[in-house]
Amino acid sequence: MNAGVKNSALKKLAGETVIYGTSTILARVLNFLLVPLYTRVLTDQAAYGVVAEFMAYIAVLQVILVMGLETGCFRFASLAQQKHDGKGAGKVFSTALTTVTLVAGLFFVVVVLLKQPIAGMLGYANSPQSITYVAGILFLDSITAILFARLRFEHKAIKFALFKTIKICCELGMNLLFFLWVPRFLSANPQALIGRFIPAVPDYNYVLFSIFLSCIVALVLFLPDLLKKSSFAFDRKLWGKLMLYSLPLMVAGLPGILNDFSDRLLFRFLIPEDVSWRAQMGIYQAGIKLAVLINLFIQMFRYAAEPFFFGESGNKNAPETYARVLEIFTGFCMLVYLFILLYMDLFGLILGANYREGIVVVPIMALAYVLLGIYFNISIWFKLSEKTSYAVLITTAGLAVTLLVNVLFMPRYGYMAAAWGHLASYLVMVVICALMGRKHYPIPYRWQRNTLYIVAGISLYVFSLLFAHLPLVPKLIVNTGILLLYLISWAWAEGFFGKLRKLWQQR
Repeated sequence: MNAGVKNSALKKLAGETVIYGTSTILARVLNFLLVPLYTRVLTDQAAYGVVAEFMAYIAVLQVILVMGLETGCFRFASLAQQKHDGKGAGKVFSTALTTVTLVAGLFFVVVVLLKQPIAGMLGYANSPQSITYVAGILFLDSITAILFARLRFEHKAIKFALFKTIKICCELGMNLLFFLWVPRFLSANPQALIGRFIPAVPDYNYVLFSIFLSCIVALVLFLPDLLKKSSFAFDRKLWGKLMLYSLPLMVAGLPGILNDFSDRLLFRFLIPEDVSWRAQMGIYQAGIKLAVLINLFIQMFRYAAEPFFFGESGNKNAPETYARVLEIFTGFCMLVYLFILLYMDLFGLILGANYREGIVVVPIMALAYVLLGIYFNISIWFKLSEKTSYAVLITTAGLAVTLLVNVLFMPRYGYMAAAWGHLASYLVMVVICALMGRKHYPIPYRWQRNTLYIVAGISLYVFSLLFAHLPLVPKLIVNTGILLLYLISWAWAEGFFGKLRKLWQQR
């Protein structure tokens, strides 16, 4: 593949990243509009902690219900497309959709039937409807996960972004309606129908019910696709191959998602009894919301990158392309990292006063998310080489590190141990994945350059702490200068100035 073709492929990836990123950015921005609402209306930190606990359950269980079929669909649909078999590619997605619908539907029915004992076991016996909402969210999101994956495979980025945007806008609208209007309405009209679904006093049910309703809207958007005769076409022979490839990814994804959310599940058991574990988790969750700003770029990149990586796999120079992508990715991630930390005095105002102590986890968690993004990039080797079972070893090692750090240190250090556990875990995963990938699917990553970007970002942040005592405006001016120093250095290292010079000379 010549340089022109490679640059064209990178431009295509960048273009789709921007489109996917538009909806993802909007989703995150709208979610940030909810953070000040949650952390101000739910003044009891424990209430926000309950939201974090339920979201952890949803994240873990969705990995199980989707069964790794998103990536499996990309793999087998790509193989069919390379043979110019468009019908075969469609059958891959319809087979996956049928499987997920049946499995998630059975799960929904069982959980709803057992909602009362489940609610009692978790300590929410007075709110069994919350279990119904969680089950409904999982059922609907599992179905739409396959439908959104098909849009990504077909490069229908605009439709993907539109549907995602409508869903998140509905969630925002419902939250605003429930938190700002329903309490007054139910006080004046206690027998109103809405009172059967959420209580008059705002609590975690407001959040769960809002998400549930937005999931219904998302499914309705896909109804024209679902009503097609071919939407649920099932190929038994293909199903066996698809599940054989995908289930190891699900097994690997389970330790991975547990690695991301196990800390939230462990608060209940490891925080001392004289401390409210729900309040600790609420503060921690609020701090993570600020660190997740960096995950915003990683997520929008991932939507475009996964199908791009598979599509490039047939080119002989694909390894060089993958290496180049990682360099640009790492450099930009550290730019976002610095942007978040250098302007934390402003970002911190997003949180209610009761939650601002959680800001201390942001530098640790932001760096952890950078490492997680690097892991996503380099993990492409086991997906392309069909050695997905190795993913189990890597993610299990990461989970073991997370559990070890939390079990040893959470009883004493609380949510700070959870943050350091993430950082240590993702670092171990990156190292193991890189070493294994070098043996099984060599990619010429320039690790010195990638490490330099990370070290430079951390060093500049530490340098900025020397000016932490300054008044707000002078401090922001200094921090802006530090950010520009990194930006200029990164642009010079990547040769962006040379490219601009060439473009100028061609005019």
